[in-house]
Amino acid sequence: MAESSYRWIIVAAGGLMGCVAMGALFSLPVLLTPMAEETGWSRTGISSAMTIGFLAMALTSMGWGALSDRFGARPVVMTGAVLFSASLFLASRAPSLLAFQLCFGGLVGGAVAAFFAPMMATVTGWFTTQRSLAVSLVSAGMGLAPVTMSPLVAKLVETHDWRTVLSILALIVAAVNVPTAMLLRHPPRQQESGAEMQDGPAGGMTVRQAVTSLPFIVLVATNFFCCATHSGPIFHTVSYAELCGLSAIVAVSIYSVEGIAGMFGRIGFGVMGDRFGAKRVLVAGLLAQAFGALGYFFAHELIQFYTVATIFGFIYAGIMPLYAVLIRENFPMRMMGTIMGGTGMAGSLGMASGPLLGGWIFDTTGGYGALYITSFVFGLMAFAISTTFRPFPAEAPGATQAA
Repeated sequence: MAESSYRWIIVAAGGLMGCVAMGALFSLPVLLTPMAEETGWSRTGISSAMTIGFLAMALTSMGWGALSDRFGARPVVMTGAVLFSASLFLASRAPSLLAFQLCFGGLVGGAVAAFFAPMMATVTGWFTTQRSLAVSLVSAGMGLAPVTMSPLVAKLVETHDWRTVLSILALIVAAVNVPTAMLLRHPPRQQESGAEMQDGPAGGMTVRQAVTSLPFIVLVATNFFCCATHSGPIFHTVSYAELCGLSAIVAVSIYSVEGIAGMFGRIGFGVMGDRFGAKRVLVAGLLAQAFGALGYFFAHELIQFYTVATIFGFIYAGIMPLYAVLIRENFPMRMMGTIMGGTGMAGSLGMASGPLLGGWIFDTTGGYGALYITSFVFGLMAFAISTTFRPFPAEAPGATQAA
């Protein structure tokens, strides 16, 4: 009974650490203007650190996940927190744009990946019921960053230069995430001995067989196009709204509306996933996300932006935790970190595409209309690929790979 109750502490710890980590990572858009004004560095150069960060997350996600499979989530997440804090401090002292890109992009991006795959793997291991809700709550904690950490960064910018703000964020990460990581524990063995146990339906397969299996490849491809669908709208809608005549402050509020809607979406989709099944809800959500992204193409006034942001934020944030549920239902617990790291790698690559693609489309066409049409196409591709997902058969697991 004590272990059953403790699983909600794991959820709370994951949500708190995710909120701080995402808030520190996404401090860059808030710091963009003061950084450009103080240093003379180009906005494109500063912004590219975020793209580099997503690429670094992609390159390191599976490695962090594999380490958590071998050593457990606690030492991996704690190590990531220390490296994350140190990287933020180094970025605050960067003497040049290149050094900042390497520190904030390469080091911060690589370190922050230590939170996600190990954390989600641990949470799914603690739950045999209410699993979709549990991972959604962790994700909702991450979604609190735009309404907690981002305003904090904006407030700090009013009285401190950007270097001091990054140093303060480094201290916050160290003070919150390092001790919180101590709360992480291995899932209790009694929860790994039933129908959805440690070895699951594909318990006989090796890691190599798992990462070359069709279910894994389908999830990776789906997550890539899923993230590519919402990456562009997330990064460029504020700029698009300003082109439509909205002030900068009002345009930023669209992002806040999207973030608040996303918190409700994570919980709502989690409840639906538990009731109707993660795959069914994910597939339907991916189709809805495609049309949600297209909705921005028709938005020109504030009320239209708010309407689309509410719908789009609710959907795209809600479907993301369902990948972890599908992975837990179809792969052995002993390789959860590796598999989730692999799908996280694909998602990070999809996220990295948005800033670059949107910038190229704007420079080429002078507008963002083609971006939302492209995002719609990406969304349809994610939907189509997701419909091909099939669980491993209960009998003779790994037979297909061994053939």
